[in-house]
Amino acid sequence: MTTAREIRRRIRSVESTAKITKAMELVAASKMRRTQQRALAGRPYAERLTWVLADLAEAMGLAEADTVHPLLRRREVERASVILITPNRGLCGGLPTNLNRRASALTLDLGVPSSLVAIGRKGRDFFRRTDMEIQAEFTELGDYPEYLDILPISHIVIDDYTAGRVDQVFLVYAYFVNTMTQEPRVRQLLPVEPPSDEATRAVDYIYEPGREAVLGELLPRYVEMQIYEAILEANASEQAARMVAMHNATDAAEEMIEDLTLARNKARQEQVTSELLDIVGGVESMTA
Repeated sequence: MTTAREIRRRIRSVESTAKITKAMELVAASKMRRTQQRALAGRPYAERLTWVLADLAEAMGLAEADTVHPLLRRREVERASVILITPNRGLCGGLPTNLNRRASALTLDLGVPSSLVAIGRKGRDFFRRTDMEIQAEFTELGDYPEYLDILPISHIVIDDYTAGRVDQVFLVYAYFVNTMTQEPRVRQLLPVEPPSDEATRAVDYIYEPGREAVLGELLPRYVEMQIYEAILEANASEQAARMVAMHNATDAAEEMIEDLTLARNKARQEQVTSELLDIVGGVESMTA
């Protein structure tokens, strides 16, 4: 039977764990507010850039755009590349597992040899145990990366696609919906598929020095911005998932403390009762 001393030792251990998880929850909440602001601030620019791209592609026609820039050219898919954005650290619930599972399902659905560009240790460590080629890894971007920090990533995928080493490039990342929900998403990065935006068809803009020149300069920036926006969304999702996970861990620790306190009180009561019975038994034997 567990003694009161052992239970007290367990209570102190759980209390120490609860203090740690509470502190981590507060740190994650502070980081989440900042990463959330950065993610939300980046969305309007990315949406406007997509809108301009849709207007250019709609006005020029995709066939003409194919001759302007190689990032729009489609070819038969014989090899693909996946950019997987995962957390560097754990303690953020099932987010890394969901992302790795989504990337694995994507590579199986593609049905062609694929390589991986890993952003974050969790995805890199997972795919190291598989036969998938890890082309590059980026694990030092930090919690608040700047736009210039992601340029090496975009250069790798753009150079590989224009050189014909890969025929399709996909992004797998966590989209920040709200504090409780982070949605694993897949987005085709290359070849660039200009969206069809009905709002652009009602306006005829004049571009200088010309639509072809603007489109040629815009496409690399568009790819870079797509990667940067995905990283911002992933960082906000990671901190939100960690805050929720640490909050749940703190609640579970407090419930465990309550259960252990009740068990300790019962053990103490049983011990006192046993000692009283021993005293009564001793008195009766002396008076007999």
